[in-house]
Amino acid sequence: MGLSRKEQVFLAILGASGVSGLTALILLLVEATSVLLPTDIKFGIVFDAGSSHTSLFLYQWPADKENGTGVVSQALACQVEGPGISSYTSDPAQAGESLRGCLEEALVLIPEAQHRKTPMFLGATAGMRLLRQKNSSQARDIFAAVTQVLGRSPVDFWGAELLAGQDEGAFGWITVNYGLGTLVKYSFTGEWIQPPEETLVGALDMGGASTQITFVPGGPILDKSTQADFRLYGSNYSVYTHSYLCFGRDQMLSRLLVGLVQSRPAALIRHPCYLSGYQTTLALAPLYESPCVHTTPPPSLPQNLTVEGTGNPGACVSAIRELFNFSSCQGREDCAFDGIYQPPLQGKFYVEASYPGQDRWLRDYCASGLYILTLLHEGYRFSEETWPSLEFRKQAGGVDIGWTLGYMLNLTGMIPADAPAQLWAVSYGVWVAKVVFMVLTLVAVVGAALVQLFWLQD
Repeated sequence: MGLSRKEQVFLAILGASGVSGLTALILLLVEATSVLLPTDIKFGIVFDAGSSHTSLFLYQWPADKENGTGVVSQALACQVEGPGISSYTSDPAQAGESLRGCLEEALVLIPEAQHRKTPMFLGATAGMRLLRQKNSSQARDIFAAVTQVLGRSPVDFWGAELLAGQDEGAFGWITVNYGLGTLVKYSFTGEWIQPPEETLVGALDMGGASTQITFVPGGPILDKSTQADFRLYGSNYSVYTHSYLCFGRDQMLSRLLVGLVQSRPAALIRHPCYLSGYQTTLALAPLYESPCVHTTPPPSLPQNLTVEGTGNPGACVSAIRELFNFSSCQGREDCAFDGIYQPPLQGKFYVEASYPGQDRWLRDYCASGLYILTLLHEGYRFSEETWPSLEFRKQAGGVDIGWTLGYMLNLTGMIPADAPAQLWAVSYGVWVAKVVFMVLTLVAVVGAALVQLFWLQD
């Protein structure tokens, strides 16, 4: 006796559910592909407390890093209102309070959940170095006030410290070369690559109280005290670097005035670097307060001096040359000035000399320009042949030139990397097929159950 029509329908439904279920099972066994989710972004804050002003920089980088170093970009640059923190000797608390405005701007850009994971550092440079030499207790009070304000912020405050001149130069070199893509760059194939060492650029920083020179020489560095070593993106670097305290713009101008007073003590000082006919009155005592001045004012001079410009470029250069000791390097190829070792210059150089452009500085433009010329030509020994290798810039590759980015790049090597989150996934078509056959299997099973319960029972 053959199967009834109802039984045939029941068996057909069961067969369909079996085929559909088997197909869904096979699809479940299809190999999934590993998918890496985008990494989180990490942040870091650095305060550059210079001699004449303070700046805040906010940096960000992917948490997974590249060869142990973060690929960092600048998210914010904020100029703190007021002078450098070394100027707040009479009111140290104000040094800390002055930083709040820029800090609040930075915090707005960082997700609140990441505040506690965001490192923050304040590095003070030549201005505070000089203050520490002059009055160490005043320097401590200012650092304490800054630490009190920044330590109460919601981010991870790493401290406020005096940055060594050698570190300032070396980190500035890192900033320039990172910005130009000579340390690491993104290739057209979608990979991070390291350019040849020959493309590295030297860095010159002309600040308010000091000047730094840093570059990779063509041969060995004979004076190891001028060598800085670090590892970035899986490669080791050794650079020559030296910082000349008291040879920054502001200190140079003060020392120049003191030199003119000492050479011809009088109530009227004739200044060859000032425009002819320009006249001003200056207090005598503040000129001798800097640790860069190693003499006392001549006796019987009034408390205020009249300074009159004569507009004599030749005499201006002669007065500026008196600030250097060139004779100590005479006959030596590996010496710059003041008896300081310097290997022969090598390659291209970026010069950062961001002096303020307010009207109150106009009287010093001539002295500043001739000072830079003297420093580069006779001090650092850039010749007519090597002069074209100099480029005056405020930025390199869209980032501000200075030590802060270099510091943050070096710091990322000490911050553990976060591995990207990993998921296993199949193609969209396979996923859709899985869903369809599972639904068909479910429908077939339910259908078979309904047929068994209601139709076959009739």
